[in-house]
Amino acid sequence: MTPLPPPAPLPADFLLSVLMPAYNEAATVRDVVAAVLAAPFRKELVVVDDGSTDGTGAVLQAIAAAEPSVRVLRHERNLGKGAALRTAFAAARGDVWLIQDADREYSPEDYPALLRPIVDGNAHVVYGSRFLGGPYARVHLYVHYLGNRVLTFCSNLLTGLNLTDMETCYKVFRREVGERVAIRSKRFTVEPELTARFARMQARIYEVPVRYAGRDYDEGKKITWRDGIAALWAIVRFRLFP
Repeated sequence: MTPLPPPAPLPADFLLSVLMPAYNEAATVRDVVAAVLAAPFRKELVVVDDGSTDGTGAVLQAIAAAEPSVRVLRHERNLGKGAALRTAFAAARGDVWLIQDADREYSPEDYPALLRPIVDGNAHVVYGSRFLGGPYARVHLYVHYLGNRVLTFCSNLLTGLNLTDMETCYKVFRREVGERVAIRSKRFTVEPELTARFARMQARIYEVPVRYAGRDYDEGKKITWRDGIAALWAIVRFRLFP
């Protein structure tokens, strides 16, 4: 793959595309959208309702009717985070694309820090790391932490990168990077897939610390140990057999 040209600073009026997959997040999506819209950037919000059955779609349609910067796309059945991001990538119009979950685990208050390396012309891609000492992070079971560290280690081993948090939701990148990515993953394996693709195009990647308020399974968390096993295979597949 042809390496990316060096990044350049962005103009002050750049457009940010916030790309948000949403599946059965009626309890949280309104608050997350409000926080995104409050971020101090010229932006569009592209939300993909991935076959929700809990009223998420109705909440989003009401928001979009009142907010012209919000666009809602819908999958008639649940296809997974990777499929939702594939739909969002095709619709994005901005100069910078930022992936945002709809579950309140990650805060749009971190947008200025996430965007700074790209705006200044230092980075093609920025990862928001939960393990670099952000303002706060909810304490969870050690096995969850260990799983993230193992997946990040295996990814780094094959990509040659030195990330601290490959599985983070917050991946931010310039439009020219996103346009070179054809997502094949349907579910959470999109995280190692994106990382492998960024590494193959020799993107200049930065990490910044972010706050993290992780939730439990009884609060709606969806990723399981099965997704961890799938991620291990995806790390090998997308690095060695792209």
